[in-house]
Amino acid sequence: MTIDYIETGKIIASLTEGETDEVALMATVVCELHHADDRFDWTGFYRVTEPEVLKIGPYQGGHGCLVIPFARGVCGAAARTGEVQLVDDVDAFPGHIACASSTRSEIVLPVRAGDGRLLGVLDIDSDQPAAFTQADAEGLATLLASVFGRL
Repeated sequence: MTIDYIETGKIIASLTEGETDEVALMATVVCELHHADDRFDWTGFYRVTEPEVLKIGPYQGGHGCLVIPFARGVCGAAARTGEVQLVDDVDAFPGHIACASSTRSEIVLPVRAGDGRLLGVLDIDSDQPAAFTQADAEGLATLLASVFGRL
């Protein structure tokens, strides 16, 4: 099963209407995303909890890394640069942090509030190589903006 971003966005919008708590929003988004696509092996947020530091937030899947500095890994790169990281082969990504040995590819998107403040990153791992496309990046970015842009 492959995600339908428009339909999933509608479901998330109805579930989160009026909610302003970041963690509650993250938990709901992660749950819906994780179960919407068979490619999504680990789906979670890493939250900015202090300058240059991400800490694990709501997630679905096996254990994740607890702390990721902005200077390391795919999540750190997304937080540091503010750009989507679309990684076809995690073993070829310099400084990749292997939280799970099953991860083959990854997509990480910065998550911003409406005022532009970086809340964290959305990290989706797959046990399949080259699992994510530019269409995934666009669909996820639209969904994140609709949920977190109102904060």
